[in-house]
Amino acid sequence: MEENGNSEGPETSGEIPASGSFLNRMIRAARLDVSLYEEVEADHSAVGQAVGVVILSSLAAGIGTIGRFGGYSHVFGWMITDLVLWFIWATMTYWIGTRLLPEPETKADLGELLRTLGFAATPGLIRIFGILPGLMLPSILIARIWWLVAMVIAVRQALDYKSTARAVGVCLIGWFLILLVQIVAMGIAS
Repeated sequence: MEENGNSEGPETSGEIPASGSFLNRMIRAARLDVSLYEEVEADHSAVGQAVGVVILSSLAAGIGTIGRFGGYSHVFGWMITDLVLWFIWATMTYWIGTRLLPEPETKADLGELLRTLGFAATPGLIRIFGILPGLMLPSILIARIWWLVAMVIAVRQALDYKSTARAVGVCLIGWFLILLVQIVAMGIAS
């Protein structure tokens, strides 16, 4: 029995314990829990956790592609690239969502997009399974689809959209623009 006399703990009440814990937030993000995206949108201290998710996701991608797209040294490259692309993606999404396609209720700042889109990267963790023979492409494909769904939820919540279709539109425009950025970057690098 708890000290307050309530014997109903988190396990029996249906509540998720320690909702602000890093691992719990990642699990909820992977489950596409809308309330998680609302929670991290409002939690200014969650930026570090969002960065942590992006780093873990990029490390999983790097490890999952060892031997196919480079050795161990490329893992660091994945991390830097993903961090830069996450920041560019959040910035573009902020601009598209608040300037190009806002709804009357849209009120957001860049930090809200950084936090929600950082947690939306959680499905990218499954890319680590790419290190197993025959699982690289399936893990990347599943991660990308799952990630896109998480991004739509993150954008809808961060931009206070009523319309999921508008959030999909913002994500598709942003995806196209980030693809252009990647193509230009690869052209510069070669």
